[in-house]
Amino acid sequence: MVFHHFDLQAREKLIIMEENNPKYQVFIVNNARYLTLTTTKFDRRKKWQKSDPKEIRSIIPGSIIDVLVTPGQELKEGEVVLILDAMKMYTKVEMPCDGVIKSVNVAIGDRVPKNMVMVNIE
Repeated sequence: MVFHHFDLQAREKLIIMEENNPKYQVFIVNNARYLTLTTTKFDRRKKWQKSDPKEIRSIIPGSIIDVLVTPGQELKEGEVVLILDAMKMYTKVEMPCDGVIKSVNVAIGDRVPKNMVMVNIE
């Protein structure tokens, strides 16, 4: 291992300069603080948002094979709502919680993009 000797005052000045540079971002991982430069692609990415538990969204683009619910129908957690064909695999989309179907935004044969709201729950 190679260790570089830094003058303590010079190192503190360097840290202050880096912290005041708007190009640097602070990341904290396992209680360790890191200053890092980020790419333009990273800066423009879509920020993570907590999902709404009252919406059932498509997690992958595909086609609707079957819709097994109607608005006003009461369902329990785990019951199948619809069947989605994505990449030649059928996926049973289930109720995430007990509730009543507020609206169904898809029909059999519809092609859905990723992250589309397919069903709303009351």
